[in-house]
Amino acid sequence: MSLKQSVFISPLVEFSTTKFSNKSKLPNLFFGKSSKSRNSGKLSFSHNGYPYFTAPRHPLESELPAESGGGIGIGIGIDTFFEGKNIFITGGTGLLGKTLIEKLLRSTSLGKIYVLVKANDKEAALERVSQEIMNSDLFVCLREKHGSTYEEYVKSKLIPIVGNICEPNIGMDINSANKIMEEVDVIVESAASTTLNDRYDILLDINVNAPMRLMRFAKKCKNLKLFVHISTAYVNGIREGIIYEKPLIMGENGRKHDDNDEISSSSFPLDLTDEMNLAMKACIASNDRDTTKELKRLGLERAAYYGWHNAYHMTKAMGEMVLNETRQDVPLLILRPSVVESCYKEPVPGWIQGNRMYDPVIISYGKGQLPAYLADPNLHTDIVPVDFVANTTIAAIAKHGITRKAEVNVYHVATDFVNPLRFDEMFEYIYEHFRVNPLVESENMMKMRMFDQFSDLSKYLRDRVSERNAVLGEDAKIRKQNKARVAYAEQLCKMYEFIGFFKARFHTGNTGVLLEEMSEEEREVFEVDATKIDWNKYFVDIHIPGLRKHVVNGTRLSV
Repeated sequence: MSLKQSVFISPLVEFSTTKFSNKSKLPNLFFGKSSKSRNSGKLSFSHNGYPYFTAPRHPLESELPAESGGGIGIGIGIDTFFEGKNIFITGGTGLLGKTLIEKLLRSTSLGKIYVLVKANDKEAALERVSQEIMNSDLFVCLREKHGSTYEEYVKSKLIPIVGNICEPNIGMDINSANKIMEEVDVIVESAASTTLNDRYDILLDINVNAPMRLMRFAKKCKNLKLFVHISTAYVNGIREGIIYEKPLIMGENGRKHDDNDEISSSSFPLDLTDEMNLAMKACIASNDRDTTKELKRLGLERAAYYGWHNAYHMTKAMGEMVLNETRQDVPLLILRPSVVESCYKEPVPGWIQGNRMYDPVIISYGKGQLPAYLADPNLHTDIVPVDFVANTTIAAIAKHGITRKAEVNVYHVATDFVNPLRFDEMFEYIYEHFRVNPLVESENMMKMRMFDQFSDLSKYLRDRVSERNAVLGEDAKIRKQNKARVAYAEQLCKMYEFIGFFKARFHTGNTGVLLEEMSEEEREVFEVDATKIDWNKYFVDIHIPGLRKHVVNGTRLSV
């Protein structure tokens, strides 16, 4: 079957029955109580127990609401909530899904975890779970805890379900669907397409239609206490300043707001059905040879028009909108992590799966392929270790699963507010690691150069290549390789340009409240306090060694 015939049948079916309203008014940002005190000219600042911007003062401080508070709470009741509860999770073989499963199995007394697995049959699904989850290095602590009974224990708790988020009824057979509808207490939607420049039709189907399909299924679950959606902090678009933890409203765009929020949004309303139809028409009109190229271009074009950095961020925002619009009385919890990277503390420091957001940059720099980067060295980046995301998710599930209120709660799982990291600091730590432990034997490591103009970056890269050619000679093969290096470096920097000049910070007040309410024991078992992250230690001793082991496979290269 051709792409024209197959790609957009499902999205049209999904959206044919609903025309979403884009006339909903956007609420103004909420500004809470504030209190500031100064001591010796330095700012002492806290919000729900979190210290913010102690010194030196950050220019965004004046925008931040503050509340007094602190101390240790009596406990959320994480153990009590999860005891005997059954979880249904999509995306369980991904980075966060796998980390979440491991932590739930190791640190709670839950009932069963039903994992949706894309496979031909039950045997193939069981094989995937065995190979990709049970045999993963991530499960070493759980393996040691249970010893010879490890496999028996995990198989009794982890139940693979054959399915596909891009098919009606999530691709499940009737028996599996009925079983989950009878038994599930919490649904966690972690599956998504995270490729920034993927085809627009694919992103729409996986990141917009699939959440709606799962929410439709959730409404049939008899004992459902909470629907959990894993999103991204970058659904907020190109806005600047403090970004608060508020739900997105249907029709809202990601543009910078004028003084009047409603005017800005109503001028460029986002109509999800129109976007679906536009992608379908583009798919039909294109030739088979250029379909992918055309749909990638269309995604970038539509994202730029509506105020998002790329089609991935835009479609994740649209996914939040359809969930909020269609959930009715289903309690919805939205987790918005920033840039998710390797484990910081547990179960395996440095464990990571796949080549993540900054990892191509780090590895390319270590190989000598990326001597410069496109970013403002004084701006902050926002990175969060995956174990902190999993712990925050579990704690938030317990808190809101207990109350079962038919409301939407949003959590930014981010670090920049409480533990800022500048670009120049991050690249200094990366240099520190490779200077002592080079990835390429013959490479003489130099500190990363940063540019704020692409033209200057490009000139610097080409000058470096000219110098390299002069040293290595006029061999045609070498010159071709060096030209390819420049093209790769330029493409990499251009892809991540948005984050190098990102002028927003994600407010994490809800995580601050969560931390306040947690008991001392809960804080110890489920670490969510980002102030405890030592960025130097993380990059030099944890993350980059983890990349070398799990992504580069520990080999030292020679060029």
